[in-house]
This record gives sequence, C-alpha cells and structure tokens, in this order.
Amino acid sequence: MKTITITDVANHAKVSKSTVSQYLNKRYEYMSEKTRKKIEATIEELNYQPNIIARSLKQKSTFTVGVVVANILHTFSTQVIRAIENYFYEQGFHIIVCNADDNPEKEKNYIEMLRAKQVDGIIIFPTGDNLDLYQRMKSDHFPIVFMDRTIEELDIATVMLDNHLASKLAIDRFIEKGYENIAIITTSIIRDISPRIERIQGYKDSLASHGIPFNSDYIKTVNADEIPVALSEFFELEKPPQAILAGNDIVLNEVLRYMKQHEINIPDDMAVIGIDDVPYASFYTPTITTVNQPAIQMANLAAELLLSQINKTGKEDTSVHRLKPTLLSRNSC
Repeated sequence: MKTITITDVANHAKVSKSTVSQYLNKRYEYMSEKTRKKIEATIEELNYQPNIIARSLKQKSTFTVGVVVANILHTFSTQVIRAIENYFYEQGFHIIVCNADDNPEKEKNYIEMLRAKQVDGIIIFPTGDNLDLYQRMKSDHFPIVFMDRTIEELDIATVMLDNHLASKLAIDRFIEKGYENIAIITTSIIRDISPRIERIQGYKDSLASHGIPFNSDYIKTVNADEIPVALSEFFELEKPPQAILAGNDIVLNEVLRYMKQHEINIPDDMAVIGIDDVPYASFYTPTITTVNQPAIQMANLAAELLLSQINKTGKEDTSVHRLKPTLLSRNSC
C-alpha cells in the first residue's frame, strides 16, 4: 500500500505543499476557512499520517516535552500533569511523564533518558539531590523549569506555592476558632525539600505573629509510613495538641485514617486542616478545611515558561514565581 505524502495531499486539495505544511503546524491565519476545510477533508479522505521523524529533523524539534514528577501519588502532581498535557497538546506537543518516587537516582535516570530521546524541554519537580545534573542542563542551555520546589543556588525558572502563606492561612483559622496548641506534621524534609521546610517555617512565624511560642514536640517530619507513630506520640504528650496542620495531601490521608481507627472525633477532639485540597474534602464527614494550591494556574505558567525557552522568545526568565493559595473553609475546625 502506497504511503501518502504531503505532496499527495497538496495535489489532491489543489493547494501548495507550503499551505499544507502551515495547516499541519496549525497556522490557520495563513489560509482561508475554505482552504482549511479542504485540506482537513483531504487528509481524512486519504488517511494521511504526518511523518513525525521527518518533521522533527526539518524543524529541529521533536515536539515532545518531559515531566519528571517527584511523587505522582500527590493530588497536586496529577492536577499539574493534566494541565501541562492539555497546554502542550494545544501547542502540537506530546508529553512524557516520569515518576521519580522522590528517588534522586531514579530522577537522574529519567532525565538522562528524556535527553537521549531529544525532548525539547523538561519540567521537573526536583528531588534536590542532582545539583550537578541540573547545572549541566543549565550550562547546555537546555530548556528546563522547576515546579513546586526551588533550589536557591541554581538560576532556574521555578513555579511554586507561597508556602509561608499556606501555613499562615491555616494557623490564622485555627486561632480564630480558639485553638492555641497547634501541631504540624509533614513528610520527611531529608534533602531540604523546600515546600515542607517553608511550611514549617510559615507555621512557626504565624504562631509568633499571634504571640504563641512554638513547641518543638508539636512538629513532626517523618516518612509516610511513620505518620501513625508520630500521631500516637502527639496523643501521648502531657499536653496533646488541640489541632493538627497536615503538611500535604498524603499526610492528611494518614491523619484522617488514624482518627477513624482510634475513634477521635473531628473537630471536637482534634481540629484538622490540610494543605492541598483533595476530592473527598468536600464530602468527608465532617467536611475538611483545606488550603488549596492553584494547580492549573501553576501548570500553565510552568508550561509557558518552558515553551518560551524552547522557542527562544523574549528574555530568559530565571526567577521564582510564587502563586497564592486560598483557604477553603469547611467543618473540621
């Protein structure tokens, strides 16, 4: 069976090859609506499949970007991936998603694989332990954007939450409702993972702004499987906390599971707020107050920054963009 070429499409539609090329690149402003529909109908009639490899060689682009996620289990991560995919699909790009599992070696292997496949750029949720690799990408002028986490010593465009404000919104709400003995629990801060460190600092600063000294016994940073033990330690204190701020959605899941298993009533026995909104927060009993990240807005900004580097449009942006969270007030405090 003969392979249909762009020349066949042009001849059948009675237009030039350049016009068909403009159509394939979605540059519809260079043709009339009648011509666009004619080419569209011809492509469908002839079952034309563009030669992606030839197109890539000609335009020196694979029209593919990579997304290396630190932990795909986070609700925020899946929301961001979905929005990035949607953005680049509209631009005629495909995405390859890799899950590093917060493992620096796995992250390194994925980044090297993506570069070997000659993707046009990568959005990374950095594990923070591959500084030489990040720096080499930067030195190579390879398009790269960090998402969710920042590494201060590298001038790499970064999109992340205002984590201090996220904690402040939660602490302010707890105190407004009359709680003063407030605990925070996050997943591990090994490798200085910036959002977790910033949320803890925001927690301390917010308590201080209300004249409340922080109690080190009320701060826990542990691996996800150690969260039940950390919660038990809270309740074994001579003065247990009245409220808990869950540092992310994985922590919130474990906190709620622990409360159910130990028949601890929310909010009467313990108030709870989680950073990261989760789908069940609005119908859990009681409904759970959360601090929401603007995931779609953050994803779109990261995608725009990466595409600008890929297309070399405008001055390179290496700043850290911090977007504002919002408190979704419900019944858990």
